[in-house]
Amino acid sequence: MNRQELIAQIKKKKSVLCVGLDTDLSRIPKHLLATEDPIFEFNKAIIDATNSYAVAYKPNLAFYEAEGLAGWKSLEKTIEYLNAYYPDLFSIADAKRGDIGNTGKRYAQAFFNRLNFDSITVAPYMGRDSIEPFLGYPSKWAIVLALTSNPGGADFQLQKLASSNSLYQEVLAQTSSWASEEEMMYVVGATKSEFLIEIRKQIPNHFLLVPGVGAQGGSVADVMEHGQGSKDIGLLINSSRGVIYASEGADFADAAGQEAKKLQEQMAIYL
Repeated sequence: MNRQELIAQIKKKKSVLCVGLDTDLSRIPKHLLATEDPIFEFNKAIIDATNSYAVAYKPNLAFYEAEGLAGWKSLEKTIEYLNAYYPDLFSIADAKRGDIGNTGKRYAQAFFNRLNFDSITVAPYMGRDSIEPFLGYPSKWAIVLALTSNPGGADFQLQKLASSNSLYQEVLAQTSSWASEEEMMYVVGATKSEFLIEIRKQIPNHFLLVPGVGAQGGSVADVMEHGQGSKDIGLLINSSRGVIYASEGADFADAAGQEAKKLQEQMAIYL
């Protein structure tokens, strides 16, 4: 999906909501465990219930890898379902890959060609040659980890360098010269919303993927007020547990839909 197509969906739905599919077998409704593929059945129901309010979906790979081959099959069926029935929705493989050379190229092939995701999260720690394998795919995106929402993110990301930049600022400065805002986004945690004003001065036009709203305590209002780009809105705000586990009973899909609707209505005020 290219930038113009993503922006069109945002404007159409008055939403920047990304639903994180962190599907945990220990938390999904018990009646689904009797189905052939509980993870896929859960994801399918969540997508069907929330797609009117969301513009993107983000499976977190850890929840699928943990289930071995069965989990990978669930992931493959989930992205196939999204692409077949909701092709206008943006898909994110939350894989946090970041290796170099042929390994990086194979990761890119796996998620862009084999699974046909629109984007993948990548870690910049190994430098330029850990990001480049994910660039150059038409209408595909690398989403670079910049300033994350976890408390431990400060261990490195906020450390000052000799340039007087914090590490995350140096990541933004360097990586933004490697690709345009047509194929690179950044992860900036919602719990770091006080940094968004400065980040927008540095990268005014790139999309930001902002996790941490809901269960992690981030505020939609803060992100919308401080995080929008100078053009084209430039935001995707992710909520995972707050949406998909709004209920753990038989009404889980309806509850997820209602929670997604609430978030979309908060976003629409600013759109």
